Amino acid sequence: MRSYDDDTLPLQPPIRLPAAATLAAAVRAAPLSGELKAALDPEHDRGAEDDTRVLEAWAEVCRTRLAADEGLLLELIRMFLSREPVAGRVPQTLTDLGLVRQAEPYTLSWLGLWVARLIIAETAGQEIPVMGSLADAGAAALLHGLRSYPEAERAEELAGWLAGRDAGQGAAEIATALAGVSPLSRAVGVELLATGLGDEGRRALNGLLEEPRLGAVVAARTGREERRTAPDEIAWVLVDMAAALLEFGGEAGEVIESIAMGMDAEEQAGTIAILAFGDHPWTGRVLRVLIDHHPDEQVSAAARKALRRLHGLADTRG
Repeated sequence: MRSYDDDTLPLQPPIRLPAAATLAAAVRAAPLSGELKAALDPEHDRGAEDDTRVLEAWAEVCRTRLAADEGLLLELIRMFLSREPVAGRVPQTLTDLGLVRQAEPYTLSWLGLWVARLIIAETAGQEIPVMGSLADAGAAALLHGLRSYPEAERAEELAGWLAGRDAGQGAAEIATALAGVSPLSRAVGVELLATGLGDEGRRALNGLLEEPRLGAVVAARTGREERRTAPDEIAWVLVDMAAALLEFGGEAGEVIESIAMGMDAEEQAGTIAILAFGDHPWTGRVLRVLIDHHPDEQVSAAARKALRRLHGLADTRG
């Protein structure tokens, strides 16, 4: 089955899915449901465990069919990524598998969304969230899941997560998680604390301002000019901001612009020279974008030199 590089697939918004029993009923109603007989034991009940087994078996049926015909796979992924109804014909096999609703314009069924999500996770490594699935997650997992949520869905998911917590507890958990999450997850967490959790969130955010590096990122993202960025924090903040764009699937030009900040090529080259000293885990990836895509040779050369320095420092640190 064709693979997809998560670096080239932008983060996808969440989907809504019904309970496993509803999905399993859709499997049993699919025109090709007879293929379940080859994938399941002949004797099984109709309980929740059985629904899980039906879905596992149908996932394998779909994998086999899609692996045999790349056109089917590409059409399923295309429909999933567009999230738009399709006029005209769609491959009959997708309808027979219950993945496409049998009325024009065609859309993916619940089962189609479920299968496409599963395949994207297996081939691209991207776990597309399901609405409501983060209610019992820890703060770090919540922020990771919310990276691709539009504003309205983010507020809905956050409300579900807060249902068993008061705002102060939730804000404290998110603030504690910020230092250890990915750049985009951190950006989401800062935004939630600044705008989504009221006074408790803003107080928790204020408490982070004096933290090394993290406080500098918070200040940069919230415009807190009174918090001065120390010289050794500048590289870390620049990489963190650029990496959040890269993590979301932003274009190379957006990443380059976030580093450039209106500077001319000579100034950019001077700034890029210090990035290797920031010790940010995403520094190498950001530098490679500059090396591969920056239009000015002086800047890309500075990025290459910084990357060599980064590797040298890594060897020194062991």
